[in-house]
Amino acid sequence: MIRLLDTSRAALSAYEAGAFDLERWKAYMRANFPSAEAVCLADMRQSVSPQYPWEQAFLPVLNAAYRQKEAFSETVRTFHLVTENLEQRLQAVFGKTPDVKIVLYLGLCNGAGWVTEIERETVILLGIEKIIELGWYHPDDMNGLVLHELGHAYQARFGVLERAFESPADGFLWQLFTEGIAMAFEQEALGNADYFHQDRNGWKAWCGEHLGEIADGFARDMHEMTRENQRYFGDWAFFDGRPDVGYYLGARLVRFAMRKTAFDDLLCWTIDDVKRLFRDFRASLR
Repeated sequence: MIRLLDTSRAALSAYEAGAFDLERWKAYMRANFPSAEAVCLADMRQSVSPQYPWEQAFLPVLNAAYRQKEAFSETVRTFHLVTENLEQRLQAVFGKTPDVKIVLYLGLCNGAGWVTEIERETVILLGIEKIIELGWYHPDDMNGLVLHELGHAYQARFGVLERAFESPADGFLWQLFTEGIAMAFEQEALGNADYFHQDRNGWKAWCGEHLGEIADGFARDMHEMTRENQRYFGDWAFFDGRPDVGYYLGARLVRFAMRKTAFDDLLCWTIDDVKRLFRDFRASLR
């Protein structure tokens, strides 16, 4: 079952005279979705660093969400538009749906979309401030975002999403695979195997032309990659000046696997399966 929670009406209470206030945000969360407060704070504190200081990397995004009233209203409107009859639409394509709660909320720049488990419940957190920053409040963008996060929830429900690895390289390769699963889920839900909600300013065409370079770069980088220096996932991470190339690479990787394996059968793959897939995929690009 898919459940919806829209906390947007109360979100502006997190501001004092138009400026974001962390203590007021905590009160807003406690009143509307208390179980998520600690999760969001922990993620924010892990992300704040000399490279991404609170005052320069986080606060401006939060304050901009308050000022952009039209974008704020459009975010709420499109959230309800794209989630209408969502469960029935997914049922028609996949024959089943994950058990998940989708929450529209004001986060701490935790991400436009984020799947996590809170009190033994799978939750998709949609951060209004990041959606506005990225300009993803139009129907096509919001639809892609919601479907992408549902793809993660689908893998969590019907396969294995989270695995623990001693090797950081294995962790990043697994991330590439799970993001590819979510991208393929989007595409299957929309009936378009070439759909990418990130496609702006020739992004998809560029990624296609440089797919071999992206794959080789990832193969080299994953042995030295950290959350801070990775170039593949997130609007702040750039590969040759382009963001989010890991999502393109992951989608093409999973599409390559789907030539021989049904989508649902991929959901329980192990890291060894993914290693063989990545090796064979890179060989196919030569």
